[in-house]
Formats: sequence, C-alpha cells, structure tokens
Amino acid sequence: MAKRLVSDLIVDYLERRDCKYVFGLCGHTVIGFLDALSRSEKLRYISVRHEQIAATAADGYARITHKAGVVLCHLGPGITNTVTGVANAAFDSIPMVLIAGDVPSYYYGKHPHQEVNMHCDGSQYDILKPVVKRAWRIDDPEALPEILDKAFRLAESGRPGPVLIDVPMDMFSRELDDSLFARTYKDSSETIKPALSPAAAEAIAKKLIDAKAPVLHAGGGILLARASEELAALAEFLDIPVSRTLMGQGCIPDSHPLMAGQTGFWGLEHTHNFTKNADVILALGTRFAEADSSSWYPGVTFDPQKTTFLQIDIDPSEIGRNYPVEIGAIADLKLALAQILEAAKKLCPEGKKNPQVREIIANARAEFKASNVAISEDERFPMTPQRILKEVKETVPEDAIIYTDVGWNKNGVAQEYDINIPGTIHHPSGLATMGFGASAILGGKLAAPDKVVLTLVGDGGFGQNPTSMATAVEQGIPVLWVVMNNAAFGTIAGLENANYHTQFGTLFKTGYEQQAETLFPTPDQDAMRYSPNWADVAKAYGVESIRVNSAAEFKPAMEKAVATVKAGRPFLIDVPMENIPVPTPGCWNINDIYTPKANISEGKVVPNEDGTYTPPTHSKSHITK
Repeated sequence: MAKRLVSDLIVDYLERRDCKYVFGLCGHTVIGFLDALSRSEKLRYISVRHEQIAATAADGYARITHKAGVVLCHLGPGITNTVTGVANAAFDSIPMVLIAGDVPSYYYGKHPHQEVNMHCDGSQYDILKPVVKRAWRIDDPEALPEILDKAFRLAESGRPGPVLIDVPMDMFSRELDDSLFARTYKDSSETIKPALSPAAAEAIAKKLIDAKAPVLHAGGGILLARASEELAALAEFLDIPVSRTLMGQGCIPDSHPLMAGQTGFWGLEHTHNFTKNADVILALGTRFAEADSSSWYPGVTFDPQKTTFLQIDIDPSEIGRNYPVEIGAIADLKLALAQILEAAKKLCPEGKKNPQVREIIANARAEFKASNVAISEDERFPMTPQRILKEVKETVPEDAIIYTDVGWNKNGVAQEYDINIPGTIHHPSGLATMGFGASAILGGKLAAPDKVVLTLVGDGGFGQNPTSMATAVEQGIPVLWVVMNNAAFGTIAGLENANYHTQFGTLFKTGYEQQAETLFPTPDQDAMRYSPNWADVAKAYGVESIRVNSAAEFKPAMEKAVATVKAGRPFLIDVPMENIPVPTPGCWNINDIYTPKANISEGKVVPNEDGTYTPPTHSKSHITK
C-alpha cells in the first residue's frame, strides 16, 4: 500500500475511465486538483472565462462522445455560474460529472469565504439538487472511490444526465491508501441496457401491422440510443411514416422518403396531417413535450380521440406523461426497435407496401421547398434567414456538426434545414438556453477534431458569453460562429408584436427611444437600432472574422470561414439579418393566454356540445411580417 493525495487519485481515476478533457475555471478551492491535473499526460484541462461555458462545452462534448463530460468549478459564484449549463444538460439528457470545490470541512457553519449556508451549514451542494440526478458531498475521503464509480455509472446509464460531486477543499489535499481504489479497477465502466420482453415486442409489432394509418414518432431518445438504423429499418419494412420532435432531428435523414417532418408549434402542416389522423402512434424516446405537441390541443398535432398511443422510453417517468398509452415499455431503443422488426418479420414476412404515403410525403416536401425558393434567393439586406440557411447548407460539408441556439437558428433550422447524417445537429431543447451554441461548439470540436464544427447563433444568444472566443484562441480550438444578427431577441419580439403590437424590451436600441418602437419603424427609429460589431469584437479576441455588408458577400465569407477552420483557426461571421418570424403551423398556449380565444380555457380546448373538438386557429400576425 502507498499513500497518495486525493487529487492525484481522482486524476488517475479519470485517466483510467478514458476521460480526455476537464472543462473548468480556477478558484482557491480547486488549485490542489489543478496541481494534480498539471502533471497528467492523458487529461487536458480546458480553462474557460465563465463556468457556464465550462458546463456547456462539456455538454457539447458529451453529445458527440456519449460519455460524461467532466466539469471542474470553484465554490460559491463558481457553482452558481454552472447552474444554467448543468440544467440544460439535465433537460436534454446529456451525461456530465461536475466536481465542485467547497469550503474546508472543518469550517462548516463558521461562514468562511464564499460559504453557502443560508438554511443549513455546508449546504452548497443543495444548489444543484433540482437539476442533477444525484449530488454527493465528500465528508469522508475513504468513500470517494465508491462515489466516483456511482457518479459516472448514474450519469451515463438509464436516462443520462448530470451528477455533482462536492469536494471540500481540504479533501483534495488528504492522503489515502491507494488500495482503497482497488474496487475502481474492477467496476465496469458500462451498464448493460434493458431490452423488451418478447411478448411486448410482438404486441407492438402486431399493433403496427394491423393499423390502417400508423406513425412512428421519434424523439431525441433515438439519437441518444444511436438507434437511427433500426428506426429506418422498421419504417421501411412496414412502410410507416416517421414524424419527429425538435430533438429528434436527424433521427433518420430529413430527405428520407418516409420522413414526414417535424411536429408541433414549429412543425409542418403536412406532418400534422399524418399525426393527428393516425390510428396508432408508436412514440420513441419522447415525452410529447408542449412545443412538439401544440400544447396538447386535440386535433392540432395529435388527437387522442382518434389515436392509440404506444410508448417506449428508457425513463419510466416519461411513459404516459402527456397521453395515455395502451402499451408502455421501458427499454433501450436500439435493442427495442430491432426486436420489434424481428417480430414484425415473423408476423408479416413480406412486410407492407404503402406507396401512397411516400408519394404524399414527396409531394408535400417538394411543395414546401418550392414555397421557400423566392425568399431563400432574395437579395435584400439585411439578409433573410432563409437565404442564410440555404447558403450555409451549400458551403459546409454534409458531415459538419452544427450546434444551434435559440430563435431562427434553432426553430427555423429544425423546420427548413435538412439534416441527413444522424448526430450532426444539436439543439438546446428542454431548457432552450440562449448562449448554448457559442460554447457547446468548443466541446464538440474537441470530440470531433476531424469535422467542421459550427454554431448558428443569434446576436442575443452570442452576446450571453462571447468569452468562448477567448477559450477557442487560447486552447487552439478551430470552430466557426455564424452570428445571425437581427439586433433583437427576435422570437420574443415576434410573439410580443403578434399579441400586443409592440416590441418593447426586445429590440437592441440606444437611449430611451425604444419605448416608441412600433411594428414598422420609421427611418429615424431604424437608425437607433444597436448591435455590437461582433466581427470587430472577434478580432480583438484574436479570431479571424468578417462582417457581411451585402447578401452577395455571405457565401464567399462562408467559403473562407470553412477553409480557415479546416486550416486550424477559429472564425466568426457577423451577418445582419432581417427579423422575420419563423412560420408556426402549430399552436402554443402562450398565444392564447396573451390573446384569449373563446374555445380555450385554462390551457384546454373546450369541447363542443356533441363532445367533439374544434381545433383552435392561431393568429396569422405572428407568422408573417
């Protein structure tokens, strides 16, 4: 037996788990751990300028590797700054292990520097309890080996998510017999996932085969389980259309002949024609979230009066959450879909053919794309978001990894930008965090160094944490920021204008004149619009950049940017964009709260006298300018 510092033993443990990076920010409680990290030949420390960037970069890394991203932070303001990034990972089911320094264990309650003890002594770790799967505090260093094994297993198994290990700073400097870590050499680093029972697989297969208008509804769980091939195989064998959620984008190619498209508020009308008229829907890795389900209004996106729901999820708490299910099953989707296909081949050896479904999807897709041609080629400046997306698509490689943010760059991308390789698009969905894309790409590029990694981010989102540029330069991470700059919090501006005919508090303006903002600003009001020149800011950080001054300049700028990041240097494009709201074929209850409708009460559609429902209609004013 030999005695070693706890900090050295943790670093050794991370190396043996094949962790490559630790994302973090220094503080006096963690310098003992930083000292140990400095001597590691296998772990690279990615120092950032804000803890939210550390958590978000670790999130971006984990989305590619499917392994827990590791974050290190200081106590007090250090851990509070991680909350948003950790919560974003939790809501999107992304594995993460956060190691947080804390006050010395022998000073609990004395209120040493930066201690959190408002309601009980030594309670810092309570801060993250609402958004982590489990929070541990190291009161006994001899418990650390078991806690490390539990933490990584919990973060990466079941429904993945973040966990917290809170370490009083004196614990890093304690000495332990390294024999206590013997168990960590024996504990497996992976957990076998559950499959369906044969009877459940057969029952689900039979429901799909017997259905007249079935739909496979795919959520982000398909991508987490890496089950895209199995989903496509089942859909193709039974010729069943596939609808998807925002997080499900790329579950199978958007160009696949059976991909009907996205559902919900930012979905597509032709997709809803499948989902609201389905007699059987098999939900895969989705809880039927509000935005994906048009606030659950019957007859808009889904109709429980017409549809029998089947649901498979790795998390039992999500089954039946928003619609009653006839069959609910807990299983890994990759295993489950293979089992259902195997059962279907026994029940229906020839499979099923439904050429009419493929024809409807092909015609609807062609019609939708044709409707966007004019605006996607419009020469106006500031540019239309549709043209920006079209020219990004034409210049980045098909296998480029894209991180979105909030606004057109997420909702419009999910609706209009075809993703044809699973795992190449990453949205902040559950928490919808502004600033996600600008930082997540740092981890994404480290996870996929041979890919072009970029973010499509609004100026509002990019302005949340522009110091991600400092990290990219300092750490040599060649990523691409495309700042879609409409000098506004554009989505909220559209919602506010649709319901209150003002955009107060949502536009970036100088002085008090913003109070006079109207839907159609006068030239004088237009001149008061304000946005930093992000290209100049980028140059100050040491990032090569271009500010686009005409629509014709954007595509050449993209070509230069792609060449630059391929050559190993980060790049930023600041592209002024017109604030055109994303089309919204579905419904969202918030509009009916702001502008009440006669057939909506307390978030529910009021039934007609005969028990049927008349789907609510939304105001067209928030769809077009």
